[in-house]
Amino acid sequence: VQLVESGGGLVQPGGSLRLSCAASGFAFSSYGMSWYRQAPGKERELVARIPNFGGSTTYADSVKGRFTISRVNAKNTVYLQMNSLKPEDTAVYYCFGYNTWGQGTQVTVSS
Repeated sequence: VQLVESGGGLVQPGGSLRLSCAASGFAFSSYGMSWYRQAPGKERELVARIPNFGGSTTYADSVKGRFTISRVNAKNTVYLQMNSLKPEDTAVYYCFGYNTWGQGTQVTVSS
């Protein structure tokens, strides 16, 4: 089982990034998937969650209206589109599913 994130980087405030998480080794379409983040000195927190088929996505209050989680089951991939980024969004972003964590991808929002 493996989750591999990509798409992080340095972006200016107000900018956008799209994170991807490629899954392998399990029946991806059967499981809900989530994005978490951890900023320096803070606890890891849930950012967004998407169920396996249909259903409602959920978001942390701090990212509602700015971030969108989506998935393409045919590609075994879950995405996190991040718009209107703020410095407080700076963190390592982790993909989670099938009780497995990805290695994380750094997102830095700074001018």
